Amino acid sequence: MLPKRLWPILFLVASLILSACGGQASTPSSSTEAPTTAPADANTGAEPTAAPAEPTTADSEPTTADSEPTAADDADATMPAGDGSIVAPDVAGLPDLTGITITAIQSANENTGPMLDRILADKFEELTGAKVNLVLGETSATDRLAIYRQQLSAGSADVDVYQVDVIWPGIIAEWAEDLAPSLGTLDNHFKAIVDNNTVDGRLVAAPYYTDAGLLYYRTDLLEKYGFEPPQTWAELEEQARTIQEGERATNPDFWGYVWQGKAYEGLTCNALEWQVSYGGGFIVEPDGTVSVNNPQVAAALERAKGWVGTISPPGVTTYQEEEARGVWQAGNAAFMRNWPYAYALGNAADSVIKDKFDVMPLPKGEGDGARNADTLGGWQLMVNKNSANKEAAIAYVKFLTSPEVQKFNAINRALLPTIPALYEDPEILEVYPFYGPLQSVFVDGAVARPSTVSADLYNDVSTAYFTAVNQVLTGQQDASSALASLENEITSILR
Repeated sequence: MLPKRLWPILFLVASLILSACGGQASTPSSSTEAPTTAPADANTGAEPTAAPAEPTTADSEPTTADSEPTAADDADATMPAGDGSIVAPDVAGLPDLTGITITAIQSANENTGPMLDRILADKFEELTGAKVNLVLGETSATDRLAIYRQQLSAGSADVDVYQVDVIWPGIIAEWAEDLAPSLGTLDNHFKAIVDNNTVDGRLVAAPYYTDAGLLYYRTDLLEKYGFEPPQTWAELEEQARTIQEGERATNPDFWGYVWQGKAYEGLTCNALEWQVSYGGGFIVEPDGTVSVNNPQVAAALERAKGWVGTISPPGVTTYQEEEARGVWQAGNAAFMRNWPYAYALGNAADSVIKDKFDVMPLPKGEGDGARNADTLGGWQLMVNKNSANKEAAIAYVKFLTSPEVQKFNAINRALLPTIPALYEDPEILEVYPFYGPLQSVFVDGAVARPSTVSADLYNDVSTAYFTAVNQVLTGQQDASSALASLENEITSILR
């Protein structure tokens, strides 16, 4: 059973995960950026209640912050202090930085994130002599990015280290210090994440923690109906249909498969997984080629369209992460696509599916290029190229991304490491046994969204993509027509 002291932390993780791939975008006047607003109940400190089977969702647009956060001791004064029961690890090889002060923006003002950031920053000061002022980040990733860009485009050196979303490296690259000369090639981290953070040969951000889409499945129901976990989408369809038909004899609200089908960034994550699993490309290839209008993508979307109203609720085209999880955690679905945060929540003491499910990589499609594909999420650390204290800032990033601190964050914050070896660490697995199988997801199935190649145009690309996909799912367009138009639209955006 998950220790109760970790429940508040899991809601911090959920809010960060959902903000990275979970809501409708706003468009700040200064920029375009990825849709990243979290569902309203993702940030609460109480256990969320199950969503209704056919939810209606009305998102409010977050407002763009007009002012910069002030980098000052005032920010530290508002943060909760640790009680000494959580001890940060020692990290070797750090320089003597006595007398230097740096400023970093990391966690938002939620739950225990700021407290744990402070514990780590104090350890860094103990090891190096450098003081770290911590500035609270915006909860909304959209607002956070707008503030970052406002600061960085003005040439500000007030903040030395920024915590950045996985889809931002291409956007913030011009203001980022190249970390490769100091940190090396980071071969001990997942390659897909390092590649995502490398822009024009420069390592613009270091991997801090990660995330990926997963398939959740009911182990008790697969056993009941004589199935092994599905390896292909065709197998998932067959199993979902059979289990749904059987369970509806006693539960008319039961569905085979729930996922995120609303027109928002989460649908980009889902549809990219379908597309890549069929060998249909990555929306925009590293060389800038647009790869959406091909038979593999059309087949993937037509298959997904066929789920709506059959093995998935008709309202799945309005679902975000929490709507899907609500149906799943109420015991009303055999399969769910979601992020790792839902694992611990599903095993809560009052959950009807506690100890009745497991996770695995998402299924493969069909054809020669078929493969597992799980959209990458997570957060990185960037050093401001205008920082007056680059040595200290880089040392702080090195400290936070070290195996020791990533292990600390995995155990105390439920943050998924970016270092493969930690998925075999017995102390981590004692707290989170499901971490072990996730290593193969990041090694074999992780897929980055085309944010690095499309840079500050990514929001426009993603919006065009998820809008077209949603139109296919809701029957407004057939896949072939939608993809032909989408190819032209994305090509025009990137010109």
